[in-house]
Amino acid sequence: MKIIKILTIFTIGLMLTACNGQSKNTDQSLDQSISKIEVLDFHSTHRCMTCKAIEANTKYTLDTYFTKQLKANQITFQVIDVDKEENEKIAEKFEASGTALILNVIKNGKEKQIDLTEFAFMEGNDKDAFSKELKTKIDTELKTF
Repeated sequence: MKIIKILTIFTIGLMLTACNGQSKNTDQSLDQSISKIEVLDFHSTHRCMTCKAIEANTKYTLDTYFTKQLKANQITFQVIDVDKEENEKIAEKFEASGTALILNVIKNGKEKQIDLTEFAFMEGNDKDAFSKELKTKIDTELKTF
């Protein structure tokens, strides 16, 4: 019985690790005139239901509340498969090895990453809660521009 419990815990831990990427909050210098928010949705080739919901709910939130900012390129949205060779550098930059939702806030040419991965997994399957919280986080960052 103990072996079954240990294997179950190990399996759950492995699943969470496979679907979760980490990133650091770092500042990097860019063009001083740039101020925008890059919404980065990283994922592996094989995706779980929650990973797919995170993408769908992120897209819904951006299309519903931030159309003006999307058109003005003040907010961008990228869906990035970390398993594809062409995405290796960006995945490394944000230390994403699986599913991760990152706001890369670029203000006056300086980058600041906000890792929303934990929030995304907790609320990913609740469209209303996810959208409300993501909207609040983006609004907060836009007010600093």
